[in-house]
Amino acid sequence: MGIMDGKKGIVFGIANERSYAWYITQSLIQQGAECAYTHLPGAKMERRVRNAVKELGNEDPWLMSCDASSDEDLDAVFTKLGEDWGKIDFVVHSIAFADRQFLEIGNFHTTTREAWTQALDISAYTLIAMSQRAAPLMTDGGSIISMSYYGGEKVIPGYNIMGIAKSALEHTTRYLAAELGEKNIRVNSISGGPLRTLAAMAVGGISEMFDHQANKAPLKRNITGEEVGNTAAFLLSDLSSGVTGEIVYVDAGFNIVGL
Repeated sequence: MGIMDGKKGIVFGIANERSYAWYITQSLIQQGAECAYTHLPGAKMERRVRNAVKELGNEDPWLMSCDASSDEDLDAVFTKLGEDWGKIDFVVHSIAFADRQFLEIGNFHTTTREAWTQALDISAYTLIAMSQRAAPLMTDGGSIISMSYYGGEKVIPGYNIMGIAKSALEHTTRYLAAELGEKNIRVNSISGGPLRTLAAMAVGGISEMFDHQANKAPLKRNITGEEVGNTAAFLLSDLSSGVTGEIVYVDAGFNIVGL
């Protein structure tokens, strides 16, 4: 038996088999969950996600194209999910975007209004947009998680506008948890340590970030994707039924260190 037996939900954000969303899905499947997926528009993106979930033994996945910045796309995904499954138990929000030009060390002060708006829309507002559409399908309650990073609390050189977006995401988590709690829907965020994902490699100074984490974290190492995946499975399961509005750190303890 697994802690997610009988649970169904949707995962946004699988890019390949090295992404946080992939490791979360791996843990969910191992624990008995049934997962639906989305991919960015385009045949190349669809193939990438299909290949990634195929590695998890899912040969014929529930998969739809979705640009999360499009209300029409999100409407289509959740409408189809309701038609096919009737109800869902969880949502995994593992998406973020910022213009790479503004993720270079020393470039934060050059951030344009357009880049700022786009980063906060895709990285933070989409959690609200997904929750709006998921809540009516969570007829027996549910759990929603998103992915954050310590750069939403402290200045991480090169993280720049993404740090602002993660800060907004974390407080969005709290406000959603406060409102959706009466529907027995829990909302939490995982603040994961750096992982060598496609998104992470766009951040200026990322190699130094990995070295610093390994040197300063109490566990003296970087984290693994499996560690984040297992924490996500816990937060999405009934084992965490009393946990909501939390930012859960999976960073080898790095966040507690002052010097």
